[in-house]
Amino acid sequence: MTSSPQTSAFAPAGGAVHTPKADMDVMRCLVCDIRNKSLCSSMDEEGLAALAHSSRQLLLPPGTTIVEEGEPALAFFNVTRGTVKLFKSLPDGRRQITGFADAGQFLGLSTAQTYSFGAETVDNVRLCRFLRPQLEALLSDYPTFERRLLAAVTDKLAEAQEQMLLLGRKTAREKVATFLLDRMRAFHQTANRRQEAENMASVPMTRVDIADYLGLTIETVSRTISAFRRSMLIASAENHRIRILSVATLLNIASGQKAD
Repeated sequence: MTSSPQTSAFAPAGGAVHTPKADMDVMRCLVCDIRNKSLCSSMDEEGLAALAHSSRQLLLPPGTTIVEEGEPALAFFNVTRGTVKLFKSLPDGRRQITGFADAGQFLGLSTAQTYSFGAETVDNVRLCRFLRPQLEALLSDYPTFERRLLAAVTDKLAEAQEQMLLLGRKTAREKVATFLLDRMRAFHQTANRRQEAENMASVPMTRVDIADYLGLTIETVSRTISAFRRSMLIASAENHRIRILSVATLLNIASGQKAD
């Protein structure tokens, strides 16, 4: 990990120490773009202050390792900007990308002593890091935060079930269509202006990463995306984005229905 250990002390409820840095930490949370779309949404003003004092903001460039599989699980992360890829590795060096965490999502939560996966930034990423003792204190002092976290974990389990279906039963066209629709939904949830995000998918990852995630070859991914483009189902856009021109058709393809 590229960052230094967290040094600011956790101030329990009712005992917050007001310092210039503490005030800056609270302001960082107050102006956060995805405050109302993440775990922080469950916190009142006092809880938000405790959350701010317990976290450290990290700004990381593409290709930065956040979590190493098998390393001690010492921290928990909340992504506030950018995309992080999650993966599992095999002894021979092969790896399977198991998901992508976008703004508003968390990673690193574990009851085990070591991380069961690896995580690496796809693009420029901003995240908040909580050391394990600080997170445990927050969960103890703020039950609403604990419930919100439990709901997020439940959502992750549902996503894992969808990923099993994606890899096990869907065709290449169905997989790529599902992936593009998922990326459209993810971008729509985090965009500041919903109209700008309409039918737009953020795809900052490489074709290699997409192929790894979908269990396909790079050639198959490229060929399928090109076919969708020729059929006027999608179109390229700026900033690593793809515009979905026919959501209904992609939905039909993704669900296994016949589509022209």
